[in-house]
Amino acid sequence: MTTAPIILGTAGHIDHGKSSLIKRLTGIDPDRLKEEKLRGITIELGFAYLTLPTGQLLGIVDVPGHERFVRHMVAGATGMDLVALVIAADEGVMPQTREHMEICQLLQVKTGLVVLTKTDLVEEEWLELVEEEVRDALRGTFLENAPMVRFSAVTGAGTEELLAVLAELASRVPRKPATGIFRLPVDRVFTIKGFGTVVTGTAISGSLKVGDAVVIYPPEFKARVRTLQMHGKSVEEIVAGSRAAVNLQGLEKEDVERGMVVATPGALISTRRLDTFLEVLDTAPRPIKHRHLVRFHTGTSETVAVGLLLNAEELAPGDAGFVQFLLREPLALKPGDRFVIRNLSPAITWGGGRILHIKPMRHKRFQEKVAHDLETLMAGDPASQLRVYLEEAGPAGRSRKELAALVNWEAAALQQELASLSGKGEILKFDPENERYVLTAVADNLEERIIQHLKAYHQKHPLKPGLSKEELRTQLPRGVETRLFNFLLSRLSRQGKIVAERDLVRLSAHKVQVAGEQEELLKGLEALYRRGQLTPPTLKEAEAALKAPLPKIQQLLPVLVNQGKLIKVKEDFYFHADAMEKLKADLVAFLKKHGEITVPQFKDLTNTTRKFTIPLLEYFDTNRVTVRVGEARRLREAV
Repeated sequence: MTTAPIILGTAGHIDHGKSSLIKRLTGIDPDRLKEEKLRGITIELGFAYLTLPTGQLLGIVDVPGHERFVRHMVAGATGMDLVALVIAADEGVMPQTREHMEICQLLQVKTGLVVLTKTDLVEEEWLELVEEEVRDALRGTFLENAPMVRFSAVTGAGTEELLAVLAELASRVPRKPATGIFRLPVDRVFTIKGFGTVVTGTAISGSLKVGDAVVIYPPEFKARVRTLQMHGKSVEEIVAGSRAAVNLQGLEKEDVERGMVVATPGALISTRRLDTFLEVLDTAPRPIKHRHLVRFHTGTSETVAVGLLLNAEELAPGDAGFVQFLLREPLALKPGDRFVIRNLSPAITWGGGRILHIKPMRHKRFQEKVAHDLETLMAGDPASQLRVYLEEAGPAGRSRKELAALVNWEAAALQQELASLSGKGEILKFDPENERYVLTAVADNLEERIIQHLKAYHQKHPLKPGLSKEELRTQLPRGVETRLFNFLLSRLSRQGKIVAERDLVRLSAHKVQVAGEQEELLKGLEALYRRGQLTPPTLKEAEAALKAPLPKIQQLLPVLVNQGKLIKVKEDFYFHADAMEKLKADLVAFLKKHGEITVPQFKDLTNTTRKFTIPLLEYFDTNRVTVRVGEARRLREAV
């Protein structure tokens, strides 16, 4: 297993010596672009590495300080374990010093130090004043009590102390788990001749090996890992916390761009809608209003988004609340990921927060239920969060795979929660093959609706044996899939509440009630078909013979079919069951003796006209007694 380095990121105002600090410590110049060399400022992210005296590898991300390049600072803070807030001793705290600090706080960077650079340019007395100013500026932040090191890139003063402080801080950084899904937000893409497309970034979870299959989100391009490198050295595996270069097989450079995520196949969902908890900075120039247009930064991505305030008309500086963001471009995230929002123009950092739901529905504003569900996703226990996801899915339910993409848990933890809820009877696995679940309360409600629909149907059609399954399913809410519907029918059957026979469903207590005049008519109708044998009466003939209205006869024929006294061969073609049983026996005996039967031979066997001959032959074909071979029929079992 590869040991992950600790990631140190720099932060601070333009030209305060961040890149010079890194070059002095590592011998690596993080300013790699020609424009950066000419202008003397960092425009893109720069990278270096250092082995501390303890042997711990320290990956270093140098971020731009210029206001125009703050978006790169947000990208650089992704995956950061420690931050070195760099402040030039000759200038002190400047605007980007404060903004970088705020961004680190919004992204929940929790550990770091302050490095006072360019100390060779100032007197001791001035240096003490700057230190006091810095302490005042950091009061109330996570760096309030952080170590402060004086440093000069020119003379090297403070180098040993700085290395010792970094080693101490690194020893206290908790290691990221190397289990779970792999995610690496892409911050650079380039091509190496002979190798192809290479992406770089900091792995924020899981592990990745040479040869592994990956997907690049959100476009969901498939690729395979050809080679891996960490700080210029080839490795077989990288783990969470690693700054790495990933050589991807099967992709062109043009297919990938900064902001995309290299991840385990099936692990992420691309989305244009997010539910979040937003905290507005105290320093925000004015309140954020409903439908405010902002720059939305998360991981290494940046897009424009509309903020829909769910429980307030506006969020004033220092306020917080639930906000649904509609994104101009899709992103691939996980709950718990941090984000930063900035004003479009001028580009000022307004606030940031935490992703709560990566694929939410549209919400009505000022709804207690919406606020309650989002509070659950923010601070509730795993079981409660699963209930929220399954409740919003309703009768469609969700598969374990879908739930795995929605949450940010390891597979074993999700499986354990599902098993626990199933054991308590709170959820049902209605589709074992695809591992789909539905809330028991949702299933119970659907079953009650099935019962009520059947009751109403029986009251309206007392002579009908039952309601067709398909017609019953259409009476249920949209989204009830066939497997859930069949699961519910099976459960109700086991409970003795319904009877499902072939394509009909009825309440178990339902019996076709025929009395008085109807009972006499039913007897006469059966006798008429018994006498007719294989030349049964037409409906018009039955109407005339029984002197009964045609609708009544049409109502009673299905009753005789349900009782097993008549057999429906086709629409308006009924034969008495005794006649059909005798015909089947005669047909089978003929076929066993002669091997096959033609239409004329069947006509002679039945002594009927072609009007009845063809429907009868097709009936036996459909019921798998015979099979057509050319112009003749044979026993199906003999074919």
